[in-house]
Amino acid sequence: MFFTIPTIMTWARIAAIPLIVGVFSLDIAPASRNLIATVLFVVSAATDWLDGYLARKLNQVSSFGAFLDPVADKILVCASVLVLVHLGRADVFVGLIIIGREIAISALREWMAQIGASKSVAVHMVGKLKTVVQMVAIPFLLFDGMLFDSINTHLWGVWLIWVAAVMTVWSMVYYLQKALPEIRARVK
Repeated sequence: MFFTIPTIMTWARIAAIPLIVGVFSLDIAPASRNLIATVLFVVSAATDWLDGYLARKLNQVSSFGAFLDPVADKILVCASVLVLVHLGRADVFVGLIIIGREIAISALREWMAQIGASKSVAVHMVGKLKTVVQMVAIPFLLFDGMLFDSINTHLWGVWLIWVAAVMTVWSMVYYLQKALPEIRARVK
């Protein structure tokens, strides 16, 4: 199922990543670059929800889609965070926390799957909430201006990305605690 409607949407999300990164090298007004990157990110993030919904609705759920979807999400978030760090809109420490957690938890999930204990590190509400905060903070920081002449997206984005970083650590600790019994059982 490489080319179902939901999987094509996931591939499109992956294809949007270099566009989001590349828009900042265009020779256009900074506000235009910010707006284009923000719109691309928001549309890409929205397809994350939509492709899952369509996969279930159209009965096109596949193991390949289940693999590709979180990979696309992680690359989208990590690439966007790197852009924000590069632009000086996010602290490098935030970038290290978010990207480091994604690598660590992905490795933990892979190992837990290999030992047949993947249910102990299944996606939990704390991880979902962390993702929601990230998905609001990132476009705010990409936009980096006044929204509707009243919302300072930079200020809100900085606060939210730090909240996301704290939630990132919290969710990592949660998943590690869930995996700890399996880890202890295999380390002797």
